[in-house]
Amino acid sequence: MRLRKVRPGWRAEVPGIVICGRICLDALGARESALDLLGHEILGEKAAALGRAGRRVDETLAKLREHGEDGEHRARLLRDAAEAVHAYFIQRELCGLRKHDAVIREYNIPKAVLARLGAK
Repeated sequence: MRLRKVRPGWRAEVPGIVICGRICLDALGARESALDLLGHEILGEKAAALGRAGRRVDETLAKLREHGEDGEHRARLLRDAAEAVHAYFIQRELCGLRKHDAVIREYNIPKAVLARLGAK
């Protein structure tokens, strides 16, 4: 691997060596590119996980609205919906989305579900 000149007449022979208080950045460039690719892949996985969590919220809330009238069955559906919403909120926070007010309105999440968030 060829490295750039740090100062006229000076060459770094070892990647990342410090010469005159400066790091030869050409040796680090390949590593930075790999990290950019890794960061891009991680962002894609976060977005995919957020999408899956959102679909699960949709499914559990739809079941609750359709079949959530009887007592014991309703309790199980409320628990499932609360777990799905809780997981979705956590995934949103991992993506840097801290405020959930708009999501609560968008999904029309019942107060009975919100009251059970985080409860096991």
